Amino acid sequence: MSLKVSGEHVRQAVAHCIGVLRDVPAARWHSRAGGLEWTCWETVEHIADDLLTYAMRFGVARTMEVSRVPLLVSQARENGPANVIFADRTSGSDGLLTVMEACGGLLATVVDSADPTALAPHVFGPSDPEGFAAMGVVETLVHTYDVTHDLDRSWEPAQGLSERVLARLFPDVAVIDDPWSTLLWATGRIETTDRARRTNWRWHGEPLGGG
Repeated sequence: MSLKVSGEHVRQAVAHCIGVLRDVPAARWHSRAGGLEWTCWETVEHIADDLLTYAMRFGVARTMEVSRVPLLVSQARENGPANVIFADRTSGSDGLLTVMEACGGLLATVVDSADPTALAPHVFGPSDPEGFAAMGVVETLVHTYDVTHDLDRSWEPAQGLSERVLARLFPDVAVIDDPWSTLLWATGRIETTDRARRTNWRWHGEPLGGG
C-alpha cells in the first residue's frame, strides 16, 4: 500500500478538523490551547498561516533561491503567534474556520500541481511538495488536538492520515498502539506507558531516500 501524502490528504485533515471545531463554545476561543501560550483562536490562525505559507513556497520559479517570501510578519498581541495572515474577528469562529479551509485548499492545489521533485526551504531542511503536504496535515491535526485538549470530548482523525504523515515525516518513530496516539507522542503532546513525553522533537522534512 502506498503511503504517499497528497493534496487530498490535506483537504481531508482540514475538513475533519473543521467538523471537530465547528461547535467549540464561543468562550473557549479566548482561552489557552492545551499547553501552548496561544489562545485557541490564535492557534487556528497559526494553522491557516502555516498552510498558506507552505503553499507559497512553490509559487516562485526558483524555489530554493528564495529563503522566505518577504511578507510582513506581525503579532496581534505580545506572545501571540507571528503570522502573515489573520482572520477578521468580526466574522466569528465560522469566519476563522473558513480562512483555515481556504488556506488548506490552496496548499492542496499547489502540492498536487507542483513538480514532485521540486524542493523548497524549511527550517527543518528543504522539502518537496509531498513533505509540505504532510507538514500541513500534522499542523492541522495536532493543533486541533491542542484546541480541544481541555474540552470534554473525544475525537480522532482517520488512522490512515496519521500513518501517512508518520511514514513521511517521522520515519524513525515506531508506531505503538495506533498511528494517531503515536503522532501525538512524536509531536510532544502525550506520554505513553512505553515512552516518556518528548520535550524536544522535529520532523524529517527532506525527501526520503535522498531524493
